[in-house]
Amino acid sequence: MLNLARNSSRSRQVAAMASEETIPRKFLEAIMTDLRRADLVISTRGKFGGYRLSRPADLVTFGEVMRVTDGPLALIPCASRNFYRRCDDCPDEGACVLRRVLGAVRNEVSEILDRTTLADALAAGPGAFGLEDEERAVPVN
Repeated sequence: MLNLARNSSRSRQVAAMASEETIPRKFLEAIMTDLRRADLVISTRGKFGGYRLSRPADLVTFGEVMRVTDGPLALIPCASRNFYRRCDDCPDEGACVLRRVLGAVRNEVSEILDRTTLADALAAGPGAFGLEDEERAVPVN
């Protein structure tokens, strides 16, 4: 999706995106099919066909993309808002501490992903999301 956002003026073919992003082509084709079904991308056929975003990058959030490509944001099904399912082995959801803790985690993750757009990510400089500082602190073998 970031590749499409960076190249928003034209359709992009899967082969080019797969090569540029070092993603296996078949895997990317499956992802693009899911994104098309979710109306996040538009596909066109033909010599100059390919994929493009269905709306501007500042209107596409990481939350939308993650839910389509990876499913629920929650780590356990009973903490999910969009994909809720009661846990098979839970005797009392209301008293479940794990559900409360992981529900709070899901809320924080969702808050960040649902407010961060593709355009935000492309416009952000190094260190904008705090990851670069953490990466420097981890020794590399």
